[in-house]
Amino acid sequence: MKKTMTLIYEGIKEVQIIQWFVEPEARVEQFDKLCEVQSDKAAAEEQITSRFDGVIKKLHYEAEDMAQVGKPLCDIDVMSEISPEDEATVLGPVPEQAGSPSTPMQPQKAVKKLSQKRGADEKTQDTSLPPSANKHSSLATPVVRGLLKELNVNIEDVRGTGKDGRVLKEDVHRFAAARSDTTSPSPTHQIAANSKTKSTSFQTEHTIPLTAIQSQMFKTMTRSLQIPHFVYADEIDITALSSLRRRLNNASPHSHHQGQSQKLTYLPFILKAVSLALYDFPLLNARVDTASPDKPQLIMRASHNIGIAMDTPQGLLVPNIKSVNNLSIAEIAAEISRLQSLALSARLPAQDLTGGTITVSNIGSIGGTYVSPVIVSNEVAILGIGKARAVPRFDDGGEVVRKEVVNFSWSADHRVVDGATMARCAERVRGWLEGVEGLLVQLR
Repeated sequence: MKKTMTLIYEGIKEVQIIQWFVEPEARVEQFDKLCEVQSDKAAAEEQITSRFDGVIKKLHYEAEDMAQVGKPLCDIDVMSEISPEDEATVLGPVPEQAGSPSTPMQPQKAVKKLSQKRGADEKTQDTSLPPSANKHSSLATPVVRGLLKELNVNIEDVRGTGKDGRVLKEDVHRFAAARSDTTSPSPTHQIAANSKTKSTSFQTEHTIPLTAIQSQMFKTMTRSLQIPHFVYADEIDITALSSLRRRLNNASPHSHHQGQSQKLTYLPFILKAVSLALYDFPLLNARVDTASPDKPQLIMRASHNIGIAMDTPQGLLVPNIKSVNNLSIAEIAAEISRLQSLALSARLPAQDLTGGTITVSNIGSIGGTYVSPVIVSNEVAILGIGKARAVPRFDDGGEVVRKEVVNFSWSADHRVVDGATMARCAERVRGWLEGVEGLLVQLR
């Protein structure tokens, strides 16, 4: 008698056949693996098992095919390869031999009886297999089976509350919650838990103290949260600056400072442009004094002590270059090199870490285009520099040309700095860098 295996899933229209474990004319028993499938609603594969004892007659799909839910998956002949003794058990005695009319046994019941008979005969050979607690466990959806794997739950241990006793997601969660409340897990669960190499159900945590630099950063940034930030971003054309920098680095008289070779980067030019702009916008070099909360005031500062955010093995450090307004670009470059060397060796003195008036963060040296920099509590402005990159642009004649650009992102203390002031200062810095000849003229 031929039986047809059909796919049964909740809320799924089709699954993909990953692989077959059987082929035509192969003998299978109930709960033997037939194939492995994958649906688009479950990350893990699921194995389909046989609901009958019999012989595989036809596979309706090939591996990698999409199988339609509710359609035949394979045909199983439940009467093939049955011995005469088993056939007598399946069909029952013939009426003439029995002595009285009798109703033939139903095929499904006969197969079940046959399976029980074989199970009894083989009991002495294999006693390690536990009996199935739920005959419909093989009908669980891929989502449920994925959850079972995630929570390390054996489906046969779960009491299903769905149609025909099927296991639902709620049943799995209920079982897992009850198991977690049990103080002494069974040996079977303990072995499974020990053998599972990866679990997403439970998170392990441990406490480590903050480093000295992290503790200081925590305090500084916590104070900065009280500052309302006004953020302003713009794109700077550094094509002319890039050309000038290459010429200076290639000219030996300009590439040495105090007997040491010193390659110029963009940063010394940017710091000098910021310093020149602060002459016209001294508010951005000031600090807010809130010693009297009812009567805050501004402290104006003459020296341009520009801080440079540095990524060091110890964490974020912001040393500052004192009196940038009185230094040449070569001298600024030498100071940057000195501070970087001290920071990398964890030898920065306190005098280099205090007294800053405005900060520049060159995060673009690592990557990124835009940034939203956070103002230090004793300052009112900060500049974040993105990564320099080459882009196509139209020139005045409408021709496409190669340009080098970088994005500047400013943050200002909106309690005392209005948006127009910040924008005008940013435009002044952009003007100095794009018209680098004018920047050089202003040097003292």
